[in-house]
Amino acid sequence: MIASTTLPIEGRLPDLGGATAWLNTAPLTPAGLRGKVVAVQFCTFSCINWLRTVPYVRAWAEKYRDDGLVVLGVHSPEFPFEHDLGKIRSALDQMGVGYPVAVDNGFAVWRAFDNAYWPALYLVDAVGRIRHHHFGEEEYEPSERAIQRLLAESGRADVDDDLVAVEPDGVYLGADWERLGSPETYVGYARATGFASPGGLVPDRSEVYREPSRLQLNNWALFGDWTVEEQIATLNEPGGRIVHRFRARDVNLVLGSRSGSGRTRFLVTVDGKPPQGSHGLDVDEQGAGTVVEERLYQLIRQDGPITERTFEITFANVGAQAYVFTFG
Repeated sequence: MIASTTLPIEGRLPDLGGATAWLNTAPLTPAGLRGKVVAVQFCTFSCINWLRTVPYVRAWAEKYRDDGLVVLGVHSPEFPFEHDLGKIRSALDQMGVGYPVAVDNGFAVWRAFDNAYWPALYLVDAVGRIRHHHFGEEEYEPSERAIQRLLAESGRADVDDDLVAVEPDGVYLGADWERLGSPETYVGYARATGFASPGGLVPDRSEVYREPSRLQLNNWALFGDWTVEEQIATLNEPGGRIVHRFRARDVNLVLGSRSGSGRTRFLVTVDGKPPQGSHGLDVDEQGAGTVVEERLYQLIRQDGPITERTFEITFANVGAQAYVFTFG
């Protein structure tokens, strides 16, 4: 039995005409979506918080399609490489995202919703009214129950009230919130926190950095010749590294390489040793990995006790680029 909880009216589905491109569909409009329940989710493909929602949203799109649900992704890019239409299409294809996606490179749809979060979910009823929202991860059951409620309101009397069965793994596995002790950490100076190299970050020019003698929890440092810009740090000489003192099951890092630099090899250690069984999807047991494209790389996934540890990544090639650490 679908719950009869009343969902408030929070506004109306705004115009979608600001999208710069559309994937998996012709352009959609509020008028054309009338009669459908619409789940609008804001995303950007390197965001771990969005990635961990993908299996659930994808399952909703599949389960409730014939009941009248339209899932609409709105890809509003955080980093410069996420503006590239080919990279967006490739990333979403690899994730099995086959539902419609509005490419929002100018943030016009983002502003029309007055949105401020990745991810953000808005549920719209069959007459175009926003009736539910959720910012961030989790809360999957309440969101799915709201979808069921809105489908029932639209006249579907036979909506299956079971919840989708999802068993996420890899980068899609939810964070270990109870033991997580490290926050998202940006490398670019615009939002950098916890930087501990002596002398601090030097913006927009080449600088040789050193590591402190000791790192406190959630402090990080650079070693070698780097140029740090608003959103990115770029390595200018081989052998540069980044160290971070963390407490988490997972360590992820959004990486890329400067145009023309080609593939970038790197080596990861934890407390000065190869990660062995604690390696992530993008490194082997000895900690070796390669940056082949701009995206999030899962570098560490621990199975044992979660304690404070020191992560280090050393890059073999000039042109390596780092954006943001995330943890799980």
